[in-house]
Amino acid sequence: MESQEFKFKGIVVNGFLMLFVNLAVLALSVYGIVKGIVLLGEAEVGWLIVVSALMIFVNIIMWCGFMQLEPNEARVATWFGKYAGTFANAGFYWINPFYGTKKLSLRARNLDAEPIKVNDKVGNPVMIGLVLVWKLKDTYKALFEVDTQTMAAPSQGTIGTDVKSIMNALEKFVRVQSDAALRQVAGQYAYDDEDGGAGDLTLRSGSDDINQLLEQKLDDRLALAGIEVVEARINYLAYAPEIAAVMLRRQQASAIITAREKIVDGAVSMVKMALDKLSKENVVELDDEKKAAMVSNLLVVLCGDDSAQPVVNTGSLN
Repeated sequence: MESQEFKFKGIVVNGFLMLFVNLAVLALSVYGIVKGIVLLGEAEVGWLIVVSALMIFVNIIMWCGFMQLEPNEARVATWFGKYAGTFANAGFYWINPFYGTKKLSLRARNLDAEPIKVNDKVGNPVMIGLVLVWKLKDTYKALFEVDTQTMAAPSQGTIGTDVKSIMNALEKFVRVQSDAALRQVAGQYAYDDEDGGAGDLTLRSGSDDINQLLEQKLDDRLALAGIEVVEARINYLAYAPEIAAVMLRRQQASAIITAREKIVDGAVSMVKMALDKLSKENVVELDDEKKAAMVSNLLVVLCGDDSAQPVVNTGSLN
C-alpha cells in the first residue's frame, strides 16, 4: 500500500518570535482595558475596552498554537478532520491553533515476547519466543489505518489522544501480530533434524534463515500500521514441558548411538592395525581361530565401558 504521508505545508513560525508577539499583544490589551476603566465616561472609551477585550480573546486562542518537538518525534496535523500533513522538525514552533495535532514517537522500541506454545511441522509442541526491535515509519498509517485511538484505553471507555496511549496501542498491535507471525513461521519447520528430513531447514539449526523469514513476515503484517521492523530474532526455543523429558531421552539415546559408532570404528581400526603389525613383524603366528579370539578380546576391551581386567596366560600357544 502506497504511503499517503506528506510533510506539513501550513504556516510555521518560530516559537520564540510568536511568544514575544503574544506577550506584546497581551500587554497592549491589558493596558487598553485599564486605560478604558480609568477614562470611563469619555466618548471613545467604550470602543477601546471592546477592542482590548477582543484582543485578549484572540491572544488566548493564539497561545494554543505553540508546540515543541524533540528529536525523533512528530506531530500529525488535521484541519477539521482532514489530514494536513506531518511535522517532524525538532524545536519550538507556532502554527495555526485551529489545526488539531497528535504527537507520535519515531524512536525505536523493544518487544520481548513471552514464549508461546506452538506445534512444529510434525506436530510436536514447542515453546518459542522472540525479541523484536521496531519503530514507527509512517505516521499517516499509524493514526488513520489502524484504530489506535479507541483501542488505546478500551477499559476506561476513553479515546486515546496523547502520545503514550497511542504508542501503547501500537505496541499492543505489534504484540498480537508478532504472536501470529511466530506461529506461522514455527508451523512450517520441524524442531530438529530427527523430526524432519535429512538436510531440511529446522528451527534449531537454521537460526539465520528462520530469523530472516520471521522478519519478512513481521514486515508484511506491520506495514499496515506504518511500522518498520529493525530486527527480529527467536530468543527462546525448547520442547513443551509435557514432552521435554521424552525428547531429552531421545536426544541422549541418539548421542550414545553416535558415540558408540565412533568407538566401534576406532576399535576396528586398532584391531586391524594390531593384527597387521603382528603379522608383518613376525611376532607370533596366529591361525584363524586364535585371530578370531584375539579380535573378540580386543573389541571387548576397546568398546567396553569398564576398565579391562587382564588375565596372564602362561601356557603354550600350541
